[in-house]
Amino acid sequence: MEQPQHSPLSPGRSLDPLARELAALPPSLGPVRLIGVDGHAGSGKSTFAGRLAESLGGAPVLRLDDVATHEELFDWFGRLRAQVLEPLAAGRPAHWAPYDWVGRRFGPQRVLEPAPLLIVEGVGAGRRALRPWLARLLWMETPRERSWGRGRNRDGRELSAFWDEWERAEVAHFSDDPSRPFADVLVRQSGTGYEWTSGAPATAATPSSVTESHGLPRA
Repeated sequence: MEQPQHSPLSPGRSLDPLARELAALPPSLGPVRLIGVDGHAGSGKSTFAGRLAESLGGAPVLRLDDVATHEELFDWFGRLRAQVLEPLAAGRPAHWAPYDWVGRRFGPQRVLEPAPLLIVEGVGAGRRALRPWLARLLWMETPRERSWGRGRNRDGRELSAFWDEWERAEVAHFSDDPSRPFADVLVRQSGTGYEWTSGAPATAATPSSVTESHGLPRA
């Protein structure tokens, strides 16, 4: 695959072309355009999704870390479908309860309105059961070992046992249900921000990229 060409833009507007592309898509979940952001743990999904949401005018972001649990690192799709996907597909508000990783229980219920665009980000956002609901799937093109190293450094030694369990679970998940081969957009981090290759599928696309001057995300 060709490497994307750098094209510098003014600060704060570098994700606007991608945002416009996503906003022009037809709805994929009732009235909602559901945008998936997948990648390895620690690859920068959360920071990128937040900045993309800003470029989309404050689009809501659903984090799969709030849907998964200690006992269900990847076996959460049934809950996501019942609480979020099916109501939004019918044009109704979704009612869901985020998981508290410290308290090991679900927290107070939240309401998610059927906005024109909704970003769902997290490991497994491009899984096969979720892909039919997505308008676009974006993959964070950060190598696995680098991503995991960043995640471990971020979380500290006290969570090393959890990371050992997580890495085994992530390998098993992507071995059975890979996301990257089905991504429409590959997102990379560069020394000046983000660049991406767009297309359908992204692995056979014509390169297109921009540069963001805000610097790299933390994780």
